[in-house]
Amino acid sequence: MIDIQNQKDNRKIDIQKVGVKGIKYPIVVLDRANGTQHVNATFNIYVNLPHHFKGTHMSRFVEVLNEFRGRINIKTFDKILQKIQGKLHAESAHMEIEFAYFIEKAAPVSGSKSLMEYRCSFSGRHSGNNTDFLVGVVVPVTTVCPCSKEISRIGAHNQRSMVTVKVRFRKFFWIEDLIRLVEDSSSGEVYTLLKRVDEKFVTEKAHENPMFVEDVVRNVAQQLNRDDNFSWYSVEAENYESIHNHSAYAYVEKGSEGGFHIDYGRT
Repeated sequence: MIDIQNQKDNRKIDIQKVGVKGIKYPIVVLDRANGTQHVNATFNIYVNLPHHFKGTHMSRFVEVLNEFRGRINIKTFDKILQKIQGKLHAESAHMEIEFAYFIEKAAPVSGSKSLMEYRCSFSGRHSGNNTDFLVGVVVPVTTVCPCSKEISRIGAHNQRSMVTVKVRFRKFFWIEDLIRLVEDSSSGEVYTLLKRVDEKFVTEKAHENPMFVEDVVRNVAQQLNRDDNFSWYSVEAENYESIHNHSAYAYVEKGSEGGFHIDYGRT
C-alpha cells in the first residue's frame, strides 16, 4: 500500500514534536510502603520530524508501548525512548507519563487513616546518545497569608495551594521523600480524612506558620539545595486565593550550573 507519511513535503519546515497524546496505559511504580503500586497512567509520546517528511507513523508509538507492556518503569524509560527513536527513524524522542500515586496518611491527632492522592510524572527526551529524565510531583498544601494575619483583628485568610516540583537527579530517591519535603515547606498539610480534633490541630498549626507563595517555593528550593542528588529542579506554587478572584503564583528554578531564576506575582 502507498505510504503517504513517507512522501516528500516541500514546505521545508521541521517539526520539533509530533506523535500521540493522552494514551491511557497501566504501569507499575515503586511504593516504599508496599513494594509496588499499580497505576493507570496517561502517556504523551513524540518524535521530531524533519522537513522533508510529510508525516510520522502514529501506530508505531502504540506498538512500542505494547512491546514493553508490564515492564514500563524508570529503568526501562530510556529503552522505550531509544526504541521509539529507532522505529520512527527520528533524531529525538520524547515521552511524558502522568499518574495518580496514593499514600496512606494518618490524621495528626486521631490517627484516622485514609489514602491521599498525589499527581506524579516521569518525563524525558532521548537525542543522539543522551537521555534527559525528570521526576515530578504535584503536592496540595495549605498556606496562610502573613499580611492578612498581621493586619486582621481576628484570623487570617488561608487557602489550598498546589506545589509542582520537577527534579533531575543522580541516584534513586523515593517519591514519598519529595512529597514530604514539599509538605514540610508549607503552612500545613492537606488530608483526605480529618476528625474534629484533627481539624483544630491543622488549623491552629497553619495559622502559627503563615507563608506567602514566595516563602513556599523558597523553602522547597532551600531543602533541595541541601541535597546534592538534585542537579536541577523547578518549583512552582499556585495559591487559590480565598478572598481574591485570582491566584497567587511563584516559580523558582535551579540550573545544572547552580544558577537561579525566580518569578512571582501577588496582589
